[in-house]
Amino acid sequence: MKSAMLFFISLFVLFACSGNKAKDVKKYSIEQFYQNTNIWGGSFAPDESKLLVTSNETGIYNVFALPVDGSNPVQLTNSEKESCFAGSWLPDGNGFLYSADKGGDENDHIFWVDSTGNTIDLTPFEGAKSNFYGWSRDEKSFFISSNKRNPKYFDLYEKELDKLRDTEAKKLVYQNDEGLSVGAISKNKRYLALTKSITTSNNELYLFDLKTNKKKHISPHEGDAEYNPQFFDLANENLFLLSNEGSEYMYLAKYNLQSGKLEKIFETNWDIWYVYNSYNEKYRVIGINEDAKTAIKLIDLASNKQLELPQFKGGSISSVSISKSEKSIRLTVSTSSSPNNLYVYDIETEKLTQLTNTLNPDMNQDDLVEGEVVRYKSFDGLEIPAVFYKPHNASASTKVPALVWVHGGPGGQSRLNYFALIQYLVNHGYAILAVNNRGSSGYGKSFYKMDDKNHGDLDLKDCISGKDFLAGTGFVDMKRVGIIGGSYGGYMVMAALTFAPEEFAVGVNIFGVTNWLRTLKSIPPYWESFRKALYAELGDPFSSDSTRLYNISPLFHASNVTKPLLVLQGANDPRVLQVESDEIVAAVKANGVPVEYVLFEDEGHGFVKKENEIEGYGKVKVFLDENL
Repeated sequence: MKSAMLFFISLFVLFACSGNKAKDVKKYSIEQFYQNTNIWGGSFAPDESKLLVTSNETGIYNVFALPVDGSNPVQLTNSEKESCFAGSWLPDGNGFLYSADKGGDENDHIFWVDSTGNTIDLTPFEGAKSNFYGWSRDEKSFFISSNKRNPKYFDLYEKELDKLRDTEAKKLVYQNDEGLSVGAISKNKRYLALTKSITTSNNELYLFDLKTNKKKHISPHEGDAEYNPQFFDLANENLFLLSNEGSEYMYLAKYNLQSGKLEKIFETNWDIWYVYNSYNEKYRVIGINEDAKTAIKLIDLASNKQLELPQFKGGSISSVSISKSEKSIRLTVSTSSSPNNLYVYDIETEKLTQLTNTLNPDMNQDDLVEGEVVRYKSFDGLEIPAVFYKPHNASASTKVPALVWVHGGPGGQSRLNYFALIQYLVNHGYAILAVNNRGSSGYGKSFYKMDDKNHGDLDLKDCISGKDFLAGTGFVDMKRVGIIGGSYGGYMVMAALTFAPEEFAVGVNIFGVTNWLRTLKSIPPYWESFRKALYAELGDPFSSDSTRLYNISPLFHASNVTKPLLVLQGANDPRVLQVESDEIVAAVKANGVPVEYVLFEDEGHGFVKKENEIEGYGKVKVFLDENL
């Protein structure tokens, strides 16, 4: 899940960052950036003539059918209030499934839209969260998980297609009384792969036999190791899983159900993110988290040879979906300077069809900036990976302001993906260094654990050391360096402004934690199975750890803040409660420091409505222009 890499800042890297010729480019408004379209997903319909996708083309996320011949998409949901996210086509052709919550509260429901357009909430459980778990092999039923019985734990249910209209008709497959998570279901519906979190770096894997009702521990190990079940094979003989037992990185392994033997199948010097086989096991897809971008391997299982996929200039394939016939592949192509685009590739004819063009036609992609993976040394010599965005107009004679960008998590990762806010700010002359501080995913399990119970200290020092990299470019005005981040990154913003108040000129806190004692006590109930693991990394607020949690909580040290602050928050956020932002805004205002607060009543932990993104992220630039 998390990974570390060797590097140093050489003269070559410095020249690569500072020696490019400066040029003026067209500046685009925040409204123009949000006339781009975000689109993802793409499961094939039963007749393989179209894909089921999620798109925010309408200003809010809705479900669309995307024809594979490249013709125009057809809107399938027409929500104007709540975002709708594509689930799956029904195998019998009678409509599709999608999920939605209310205002970002994360209590997702699963809905069925039949072929006549009629919509039924299949999980009408007030205050409960439900997840789609995939189809049975015979495609006569599907699985869902829900915490309706016990808010703390997710049970597994099976829903038959011929009883869809009866919302009460479902079979309880597995009653979860131990805080385990279902990772995979065998094709014959006899076995479940279950995991139990111990820490954020260590878990256990179990095989549960639904016929005998017996659970078998299949991951005996010493030290920290993670096990992530992926799928059972068609023969119901082997469980394929990812693990980093005895390794820094996640590798692919196979567990034989009869012999109990665990065999390593494939590994590389990066984390494997996901693996799956095509419907009839003709192909295997392996997704690798390779230095902040996804690398895809498509393996022909009969020959065990890798198939060559199309190459895309300036972009890479980040995900694929193989049709049931195993003749076509949906490709998602990612680049940091443009939203994802979808393609369909015919394996036999090698014909490639582009299905989307998500960049606003009024924008020239050459005016935007591709992120560059860089590395620098932190205060203690540890090498820190980062993604750097250099504005086109930056030069030694035209120095620009800069922002240190901190991802969420704590164990997240800044990657070579498109984010409109980053491109908007870079387009308007702000250099951005998106730091993967110690504790980030993707660089080995040792690197991932380095911030355990060191939050607000060593990870913050990594971010501060990013300023040395910025200074080394020769084109950043070091008097105009701010810090920005969301969720855990928002916490890091407030930690910087309170514990190192002279390091950054401004801070932009996007729904960040400010009081760890309250946040860790008020986690959503369905995080119960992960609670002890979270406490092992961050600290237990009900123990002697509370003293340290108090000491690293910016709210209790807000009197130290002297630099201008902008805070953005969603009122329905179940992870970082609105009170976190309310209180830090009031506390910093009491210092006489300039503070601006943007609160959205219809958003949660992350903003999904374009009108809110335009308002909130537009105000980020206005704030930075005035204060940085």
